[in-house]
Amino acid sequence: MNPNEQKLQYPWGDAQPEPGRALAVADGVRWIRMPLPFALDHINLWLLRDEIDGRQGWTVVDCGISRDEVKTLWEQVFEQELDGLPVLRVVVTHMHPDHVGLAYWLCQRWQAPLYMSMTDYMVARLWSRPPAAGTAAVGGPGGQANVDHFSLHGMRDPAALEQIRQRAGYYPNLVPDVPAAFHRLMNGQRLSIGGRQWSLIAGYGHAPEHMSLYCEALDVLISGDMVLPRISTNVSVFAYEPDANPLPLYLDSLRRYDPLPEDTLVLPSHGRPFKGLHERVSQQLTHHAERLQEVLDACSEPRSTTDIVPVLFKRKLDLHQMTFAMGEALAHLHALYFDGKLTRAVGEDGIMRFVRA
Repeated sequence: MNPNEQKLQYPWGDAQPEPGRALAVADGVRWIRMPLPFALDHINLWLLRDEIDGRQGWTVVDCGISRDEVKTLWEQVFEQELDGLPVLRVVVTHMHPDHVGLAYWLCQRWQAPLYMSMTDYMVARLWSRPPAAGTAAVGGPGGQANVDHFSLHGMRDPAALEQIRQRAGYYPNLVPDVPAAFHRLMNGQRLSIGGRQWSLIAGYGHAPEHMSLYCEALDVLISGDMVLPRISTNVSVFAYEPDANPLPLYLDSLRRYDPLPEDTLVLPSHGRPFKGLHERVSQQLTHHAERLQEVLDACSEPRSTTDIVPVLFKRKLDLHQMTFAMGEALAHLHALYFDGKLTRAVGEDGIMRFVRA
């Protein structure tokens, strides 16, 4: 456990739900985990005891990726953890595949409505459609658009670029469909779940319009990916928005948790439930301030995004991790560039480099 983790409290220690089972973490709140085929190998999902129009049942928060083995684990959850009651609705915090991937299946399986922010719903609908023959993929970290994007920013390894080109179907492979209708979630709205009010807190920078849920009666925050106990939330620039400046959006979004009590039980999408919300937000603000200074110092000479990756990431990265590391390095460069601290130019080799202003 690193020093930052030691400043947080983990009420359940190292305990976690067994595959296909749930662990109660608050009154009417159950924790389940589903596997992911990445270095980040799991996602936490949540069951909230609910009642809608006199029907008893459950609200599901987040879904896992669309894989048969995840569906099998969900069927075990349905059989063993729902007390014989149905799923009444599906809430998705944001449009990333591990959160929305099985929303179509859960909604169809239970004839349950989907609840999401409009921005993330529309992006998920768009990206889940495979590109027509001869056309480019519209989003995600793969395909020719991202080959051009990463090449501009210094990635020139032919094998890596070819792998990225072949990942044009990355998103629809994990999110093959999205329900045709949804209920819109908005910042500041309240959602009644099981007779308790859950306030919605929008977050930006990690996803287009991420929704966290806070219940004052339980003092529980379902933080999604906005606040994680061990790892830093990924904040990236990709080809679909090449001049994005997401890092200030993310840092500003973290301040929306300031009014919540310090002893709030935080239920994150990855890692273990913890207490110490304000401490963790402070850690993230400090972390990014330090990374921004490191990037600024590194740009005393012209540097490409590829040059900056090892400044921010000291470990060996696989290609999946490298695409997100590139996106995050560029997010830090853009934060400094749009703040007037860096300038940028494309060299004769076609690579964009940033240098201290």
